[in-house]
Amino acid sequence: MKKIMIKENDANQRIDKYLKKLLCNASSNFIYKMFRKKDIKINGTRVNEKYILQKGDVLEMFLYEDKFNELTKEKDIYQLKREFKVLYEDKNILIVDKPVGLLVHGDANENVNTLSHQVLSYLKEKGELDISRESTFIPGPVHRLDRNTSGIVIFGKTLVALQDLNEMMKKRHHIEKSYMTICEGKLIKKQELVGYVKKIENEDRVRFVKKDDKDALMMKTIVHPLNYTNDFSLVEVKIITGRMHQIRIHLSSIQHPVIGDRKYGDFTLNKQMKQKYGLNNQLLHAYKIKFVDPFGSLSYLKGKEIICPKPAQFKKIEKSLFESVL
Repeated sequence: MKKIMIKENDANQRIDKYLKKLLCNASSNFIYKMFRKKDIKINGTRVNEKYILQKGDVLEMFLYEDKFNELTKEKDIYQLKREFKVLYEDKNILIVDKPVGLLVHGDANENVNTLSHQVLSYLKEKGELDISRESTFIPGPVHRLDRNTSGIVIFGKTLVALQDLNEMMKKRHHIEKSYMTICEGKLIKKQELVGYVKKIENEDRVRFVKKDDKDALMMKTIVHPLNYTNDFSLVEVKIITGRMHQIRIHLSSIQHPVIGDRKYGDFTLNKQMKQKYGLNNQLLHAYKIKFVDPFGSLSYLKGKEIICPKPAQFKKIEKSLFESVL
């Protein structure tokens, strides 16, 4: 029989979800068969798959040690050079500045050197990451940025914090996210944009659709001009929803595309920007978050604002385009 003491970062979740992560080499059928055969106990009492684990629970499984070792595996924590900057950190969360070019999660081309893996490497070096065989929780990001968008990414360092952050993001209005960008054209007035989009199948992009279109997703964006010339505008953008490429497609839809945007932008202008400034991607920076109405384990963050400085390339282009503006 295998016994495991449930720790804080594995509590407050259904036991079947915990076991699927713990016994990562086992099939779902194998796990649910263990419940049917009554091979799983908590504190000496048999439970079903819906049981919510509590800190301090003793989980008993009728598995021999060699079978347990076969069905579990040590987690790979890569030793990686840290490319991100820490903007804020406490025992529950980590807020970082992601540079352009770094993926938050892996893809088909890069699955090792990602922001998520760099954060795990950083926490391991600090001695804050439990990678024992019995632990299933891994700190993770609450949201993502495109590879070539820079700025703020929030990580939950504990299961409870990650659950609360995910719930806040889902309900909206609890965490306010603001971006900075330079777009084409003269944008003078503040605008509130609402539209509906749908992901294009087998393509890494979205398109506008009608409200009643199947699988249509509503998106809401608030655009506030900060500076402008006849040709360009520096704008702050707040996203009320969090859709794929939301800022880029919304600004493009009102004929003010983000400079450098290769998917929704002005290709002739992008070529000029690349030649003059070496800009080869959308100039979009997640520069500020505010905890407007946090709850649960993170209620102490109410009113806290985190600002992420603009990257050097952004500041260089901004200075060049707007330096003559009074």
